[in-house]
Amino acid sequence: MMKMGFFSSFKYCALALCALMAMSTSPSQAGDLAMPSGKTLLTVVGKITNTNVGETVEFDRDLLQAMGMHTLNTTNPFIQGTHTFEGILFSDLLDAVGATGTTVAARALDGFVADIPIADLRNYPVIIAMNMDGKVMSVRSKGPLWVIYPVDQYDELKAETYSSRSIWQLTSLTIK
Repeated sequence: MMKMGFFSSFKYCALALCALMAMSTSPSQAGDLAMPSGKTLLTVVGKITNTNVGETVEFDRDLLQAMGMHTLNTTNPFIQGTHTFEGILFSDLLDAVGATGTTVAARALDGFVADIPIADLRNYPVIIAMNMDGKVMSVRSKGPLWVIYPVDQYDELKAETYSSRSIWQLTSLTIK
């Protein structure tokens, strides 16, 4: 067996450490999150540490549902009556992508953009709804994704400020 000197041993240890560090998942590398297998419903970019496609995150319906579905019964200023919405907590999505910003620019299919303070999404159980009244939301019914605030549970959320952040036909989020 060959005997190694101190510097040879050190060099091999340093190389092994570098190899281990290279194999560990870097927050900026794609592959931190599962890849979508279906049609992409939501793309997230910006100040995020977890990705799955380049420097972005793409979610299909299955990936979103895997975060855990939540139900919210509430009224909404854009439709009449109380409805049952089902979707993921916006805060869970922020955690999944490793959001580090203070604002989310939410973009709708028609190009409309609303800035939502991340504090809103941490302080209230805001959901990204995929179902309304037990049915999958289509583009025609303000889907496939709709930001829903729990306006009936918190009186302060009945203000125009919050209703303007209830983006329907949500397609992308930019964390700023």
